[in-house]
Amino acid sequence: MRESSSHRRTSHTLNRKAAAVALVGVSALIAAAVQSGAANAVPGAGKVIPGAESVRLTPSQRAELLRTADAGKADTARELGLGAKEKLVVRDVLKDGNGTIHTRYERTYDGLPVLGGDLVVDSTEADATAAVRKATGATIKVASVTPKVTAAKASAQALKAATAADAKSPDVNRAPRKVIWAANGTPTLAYETVVGGLQEDGTPNELHVVTDAATGAKLYEYQGIETGTGNTMYSGTVTLGTSQSGSTYNLTDAARGNHKTYNLNRGTSGTGTLFSGPDDIWGNGSASNTETAAADAHYGAALTWDYYKNVQGRSGIRGDGVGAYSRVHYGSNYVNAFWSDSCFCMTYGDGSGNTHPLTSIDVAGHEMTHGVTANTAGLNYSGESGGLNEATSDIFGTAVEFYANNSSDVGDYLIGEEIDINGDGTPLRYMDQPSKDGSSRDSWYSGLGNLDVHYSSGPANHFFYLLSEGSGTKTINGVTYNSPTSDGLPVTGIGRDKAEKIWFRALTTKFTSTTNYAAARTGTLAAAGELYGTTSAEYTAVQNAWAAIAVGSRPGGGGGGGTSFENTADVSIPDNGAAVTSSIAVTGRTGNAPSNLQVAVDIVHTYIGDLQVQLVAPDGTAYTLKAYGTGGSTDNINTTYTVNASSEVANGTWQLRVQDNAAVDTGYINSWKLTFP
Repeated sequence: MRESSSHRRTSHTLNRKAAAVALVGVSALIAAAVQSGAANAVPGAGKVIPGAESVRLTPSQRAELLRTADAGKADTARELGLGAKEKLVVRDVLKDGNGTIHTRYERTYDGLPVLGGDLVVDSTEADATAAVRKATGATIKVASVTPKVTAAKASAQALKAATAADAKSPDVNRAPRKVIWAANGTPTLAYETVVGGLQEDGTPNELHVVTDAATGAKLYEYQGIETGTGNTMYSGTVTLGTSQSGSTYNLTDAARGNHKTYNLNRGTSGTGTLFSGPDDIWGNGSASNTETAAADAHYGAALTWDYYKNVQGRSGIRGDGVGAYSRVHYGSNYVNAFWSDSCFCMTYGDGSGNTHPLTSIDVAGHEMTHGVTANTAGLNYSGESGGLNEATSDIFGTAVEFYANNSSDVGDYLIGEEIDINGDGTPLRYMDQPSKDGSSRDSWYSGLGNLDVHYSSGPANHFFYLLSEGSGTKTINGVTYNSPTSDGLPVTGIGRDKAEKIWFRALTTKFTSTTNYAAARTGTLAAAGELYGTTSAEYTAVQNAWAAIAVGSRPGGGGGGGTSFENTADVSIPDNGAAVTSSIAVTGRTGNAPSNLQVAVDIVHTYIGDLQVQLVAPDGTAYTLKAYGTGGSTDNINTTYTVNASSEVANGTWQLRVQDNAAVDTGYINSWKLTFP
């Protein structure tokens, strides 16, 4: 093992533009903060470093920053070394108290949208491109923008994918658009087709299918619909923001971006009818009164607006002061709620028997947060990034519920506990121990990205609970929790308020469309370092909470005890070459390996998206720890993976097998360790 695992080699971008611009990932941001001393400052135990937080921008201030970024986007593209055919499109902007500006961009290539080409640029007074985080580190370039297959073939393939998912009356209501697909692998000319109709459960269908424009092969697919004085059903009697026109009142909240609530009256399309009436009293607390669900939805939207504005400094979902709208009474017996970017709206069903509208506070906060995510990180709604997307909505749905401080629906770490979606009084999800729902996972493992996004969200929900409250048994607002850890070690929480700030900063300034669990750890550590300092208790707690769900290691490499076997010899990884291995001989064990074998991997390599990393058992069975194309432009792997190796004999020679599948970047295996808990 070399003395330091922080050696950095030239990245893809720097090879094109010899170090004229420092393009760093969030891991390097942490290092930069330490070197500058800014993140090491500890102004007081548990206090945010002055100037580190993003400031609250008025819509006009935000608009001015967006105009400035747009005016300078050509210069920014040149400084970043982008190709002549690449253009930047400004999407969002944040400004910190210390003057740092975080600008989020999309990219086009030869006029075509680049899916997976998003990036965040941090600008300071001293450096216009002080730091850059890209969804992909690949050079955006294709041989031709002329497709070899027809748009009709792409449409047919998309319809086939929708039919395979049991969609009802799928249809392609607009022509496939040409795009550059760059979210994984080599950038490719492709078609993006959106299939409408209804999903199997009656939810509107917005299936996006990406098709290779040269071969007709399907490259990717994801679902664009993201599922999650008033007398309310769940929150008691509350005050609602309404408007009056003559002698008629309606559910328009002028104080919150003119948010409106509409009645779909069992329909499944259109906007519906704005709730209005001769008085300013809405609902009677019973589902049989059509206004009751509207009161709940309107109240939840107001709470969510207030939370983001007063706690996170964001004015509305897009940050532009404009309210979305809500639709209630979608379909009949529809047991779901969803956010749609296309209508910029939340939609709620009335549940089984039309007696339990899905309009509780945490569900409202969950759905509106999908809109916030879509307008910030844009996390792809598939694989690990899709799980993080869902977890983000659970996290801030929970945050809104606590913020409401409503005695009829007290804050808790249970998702959807009021709506009785299971029919037996149990919640939809549990943040302290996600596996209690029967499908979610408590900790990360190599196959997590293959799960439905509502279940792959489990480990991130668990991380947030541990970071907020810590492990073990405790009772909060009358609910008893008992949160385990994957490594058997305790976690001390830092409080929900701090955990929320860390996750929100990571979401808005660190995450990109392709962020996975490893990158989420890096992003939240960078956020914690910027807010509280890299030597703070908060920073350490983030490390410990991730390690407790099998993502990364504890400070100093600590784990949950047990017997460890380690190989510290360096093994060079050939650039775009054959796989290499590093071996560990395990002796003195009895029987089979455990179901929670810990594999700690330390690899020094620029652009880890090039690498495939596998654990090979003594009988030759390979377990993929990290697939090729995942991890993006992040440098270095320093992660502990959990492997179910219970079918393998423990004793024998185990190997770490690593292969670099693309040219330019190089590195080596620094060390790796097996721990039998």
